Amino acid sequence: MRSDQPTLRLRVAAYGGLLFLHLPILFIFLYAFTTESKSYQFPPPGFTLHWVAVTFERPDVWRAIMLSLQVASLATVVALILGTLAAAAIARSRFFGREMVSLLLILPIALPGIVTGLALRSAYGVLDIPFGFWTIVIGHATFCVVVVYNNALARFRRMHRSLIEASMDLGADGIQTLRHVILPNLSSALLAGGMLAFALSFDEVIVTTFTAGQQTTLPIWMYQELIRPRDRPVTNVVAIIIVAVTSVPILLAYLLTRDTSAVSGKR
Repeated sequence: MRSDQPTLRLRVAAYGGLLFLHLPILFIFLYAFTTESKSYQFPPPGFTLHWVAVTFERPDVWRAIMLSLQVASLATVVALILGTLAAAAIARSRFFGREMVSLLLILPIALPGIVTGLALRSAYGVLDIPFGFWTIVIGHATFCVVVVYNNALARFRRMHRSLIEASMDLGADGIQTLRHVILPNLSSALLAGGMLAFALSFDEVIVTTFTAGQQTTLPIWMYQELIRPRDRPVTNVVAIIIVAVTSVPILLAYLLTRDTSAVSGKR
């Protein structure tokens, strides 16, 4: 009996932590379907799907969704290219200052978002770059690169160098080795990193605030609606959309990277 108590306490603590984290999200779901649009009554006076229809009929919501999808997609592509190349250079090369370069690559996601946003805004101002779609993409790519870089670097370190050497010894050139040896071993890590980068970009608000100009992504739309609310349940429906779009890639990335022991050449 005595030996079971620590396990029970840990379970209670774990479930309590999960409840603390996710209970506010459950309230968002609850009030997205309430019949009351002006205040938050508990329990809600009634439930309806009316606000879902209202949300999808609003053109400003659709514009914000499409802009967020476009920004997240392009930022992910940039992050995949730059993050993979940086990981390959760090994992396969030895040069002075390598650890410092690695630290600088990780720094954008370690810094508070407001610092990154201010730095980007200052840089755009100095370079006289007008704020718009591409300034948002560049801003998001700065921290999305980190996610891809970390995933790719971990996989490079698990992949034995002898695989590449064997490919070269058998007559394969660099492109063939990349296509048939390196990319198959990196594929799940890159897919997971890309999905995480997409999720991070889609719901990012702080850096976007400093780099968007007149553009309105979905998180910025939500922020504006919270300041000047029109239909509170519509904001909650949009929040559900963001939760769904970001949760699915994160879950898939977790499933893809959960078992990394199947990497070829791992000893």
